[in-house]
Amino acid sequence: MMRRRTTLLASCTALALALGATACGGGPVAAGGGGKSLSGQTITVAGVWSGSEQKNFQKVLDAFTAKTGAKTQFVSTGDNVSTVVGSKIEGGNAPDVVMVPQVGVLQQFAKEGWLKPLSKTTEQSVDTNYASVWKKYGSVGDTLYGLYFKAAHKSTVWYSPDALAQAGVKPPTTYDAMLKAGHTVSDSGLAAFSVAGQDGWTLTDWFENIYLSQAGPEKYDALAAHRLKWTDPTVVDALTTLGKLFKDKQLIAGGQKGALNTDFPGSVEKVFGPKPEAAMVYEGDFVAGVAKDQFGKKIGQDANFFPFPPVDGGKAPVVSGGDAAVVLKDGKNQKAAMTFLEYLATPEAAAVWAGAGGFLSPNKKLDLASYSDDIARETAKSLVAAGDSVRFDMSDQAPAAFGGTKGAGEWKILQDFLRDPSDPKATAAELEKAAAKAYQG
Repeated sequence: MMRRRTTLLASCTALALALGATACGGGPVAAGGGGKSLSGQTITVAGVWSGSEQKNFQKVLDAFTAKTGAKTQFVSTGDNVSTVVGSKIEGGNAPDVVMVPQVGVLQQFAKEGWLKPLSKTTEQSVDTNYASVWKKYGSVGDTLYGLYFKAAHKSTVWYSPDALAQAGVKPPTTYDAMLKAGHTVSDSGLAAFSVAGQDGWTLTDWFENIYLSQAGPEKYDALAAHRLKWTDPTVVDALTTLGKLFKDKQLIAGGQKGALNTDFPGSVEKVFGPKPEAAMVYEGDFVAGVAKDQFGKKIGQDANFFPFPPVDGGKAPVVSGGDAAVVLKDGKNQKAAMTFLEYLATPEAAAVWAGAGGFLSPNKKLDLASYSDDIARETAKSLVAAGDSVRFDMSDQAPAAFGGTKGAGEWKILQDFLRDPSDPKATAAELEKAAAKAYQG
């Protein structure tokens, strides 16, 4: 599944540096300028990616092999990264590198003593090639443990231009207008939205965009740190707003039951697959990778996006996310693993996936011309243009038990809310109960 998350509280300048610059070049090149210095060695890399994301990351692994001679093996963990990696460590079978999709999990791994600090070479590349905010969220205390290789822009609503044109609808500029446009679309015979309710993380993203726009960035920060309780009226308001969509059978493909049986790739298929059931799907920029790779859509022509619209007169939200590479202490091949992270910190590594699509790099030395389409470049610019109001994924800032575990915490409670959105207050109370327990632990 495509868990796309990270946690950074970034200013406009930081993001402008992270994604706006087009300079090329960068820090030290891995493995002594490309000699086959790691021939005969194998590194195991674990991550959440599957499908087209796994296929595109494999291109990065292959490029590393071509450069250094090291073989690589990718292990897909599914969404429960902390559980899977924990059991592999206990079983004496730890991967060398993990691509961690939640900052809460990165912090947990560091506190468990599972991580090795990154090499001086990687740290130097991060200092040179990245805005300081990425270093901050890859660090625990003053020690850098995580390198953010992949970023995500999670405030994009993807749509079929054909479906909107047939309904006579233009991309909406407010949340209410989006629901109204959805009704016009459904009147024309196609459901408005495909919702991936089987994957709880997509529901947290819906909530976060609404909450950031409706309640504002300061409240968002307070809720993310659990300085504000989930029973706060602002949470109930955001759930009420989300509930309007969830309870409207006209708006959701297959209704609530259909949504709860749809995973993330399935939600993209319902809009861009061979038998469309909906006109729009909300999720991050990585939707483009699935639409392009699995369904042959031309991005910008057959598949396009509009920014997640502002709610109740608030600002349009920009929520971000990402995956950080960490090196495990118990891995069998730490030298090669460190060299791999040195490689991931270069614009050269980022350019491999940027060319394949469904990817944003926080490496400011990556030339924007490396991206495979104008929409990806536009997404990067949109992230930059959001200024000080940018916030990073809230559930990824939480302990994994609350914000990052399948069938538990926020994921499960929001799935229950999708099933029955009639009592936002009761849902808020459930969220607070689960959060209080997780943040104490």
